[in-house]
Amino acid sequence: MVDKPQLSGLTATLVLVRHGESTWIAEGRFQGRRDPPLSTLGRRQAELVAARLVGRSVATPLPIPAGAPIGIWHSPLSRAAETAREIARAQSAGVALSPTEGLTEIAQGEWEGLPHADVRDRWGPELAAWRRSPVTDHAPGGESLPDAARRVVGALRQVVDGLRNVSGAEMQPTPDAAADTASLRNDPVPGYPSTAPAEHSDEPWAVLVAHDGIFRLALMTLLEVPLERFWSFPFNLCAISVVAINDGVPVLRAHNLSEHLAPLATEPRAAEEARGDRRGAL
Repeated sequence: MVDKPQLSGLTATLVLVRHGESTWIAEGRFQGRRDPPLSTLGRRQAELVAARLVGRSVATPLPIPAGAPIGIWHSPLSRAAETAREIARAQSAGVALSPTEGLTEIAQGEWEGLPHADVRDRWGPELAAWRRSPVTDHAPGGESLPDAARRVVGALRQVVDGLRNVSGAEMQPTPDAAADTASLRNDPVPGYPSTAPAEHSDEPWAVLVAHDGIFRLALMTLLEVPLERFWSFPFNLCAISVVAINDGVPVLRAHNLSEHLAPLATEPRAAEEARGDRRGAL
C-alpha cells in the first residue's frame, strides 16, 4: 500500500475526468506515454463532459459544490491536455490549468504504439501476467504499478495543497464541534432527509484530467485499496467520478457517470465504450 496524501481537516471535492478518445484508441493501439491527439469523437466527448460540469444541476445533479473549480490539474499528454482545455473554456470564470507530470499515464514500454492484436501475439504470456498480477508484472521496459503509484501520490499532494490554500484547511486540526458539523453536513449514508445545515457552496473543488491507469491508482490510494485490485476500478472515456473529502475522510460519491455522452450513442465506438465492451490497454 502506497501512503496517501495527508487529508486531515480537509473538506473539498475532487472531480476525476478521463480524457476523450485519442486517435490511437480508435485504432486499438497501446498508448502509455506516447502522445496521440484526440480523435474527432474524442473532441466531441470533451465538449460534452465540459458542458455537463457547467450544467451540473440539470437533470440528475452532480454531487459537486457550486461555483467554479479552483483549478484543473491534468496530464501533460495531448489527449488529457486537450480535454482539460475544453473543460476550462466552458467555465464562466477563468480557471487555471496545471500540467502535472505525476498524472502522465503508466509507461507501457515495448507495447506502446502497437495494436492490441500484435501485443497478444508477441507477448501473450507477459500480457496475461499483467492482467493476472499487475503489481508484480508489467510490460517489458514499462513502469511498475508501485512506481507509478508513488508519483500519483505526489500529484495528489499538489492538488490537496491547492485545495488547502483556498480552504484554509492547513490550519490546526478541526475542533470537535466544527468536525461534528462537517460530518453531519456530509453524511456518508445517502437517502435520508437531512437535519443538518444545507451543504456549503463555498467548499473548494478541483478537476483532474488524466488516464485510466492513473485514475485507478489515484482512487485506490485515496480509499486505501490494495494495488492488487487495480483492474477493479475502470474509468471510461470522458466519464465523471467524484470523490468528496469530508473532514479528511474520502468518500466515493459517483463513479464513471457518462449519461452526458448519450448524444454520441449512434457512434459505434461510443456505444461500445458506454456498454463497457471496449477492453483497451493503457
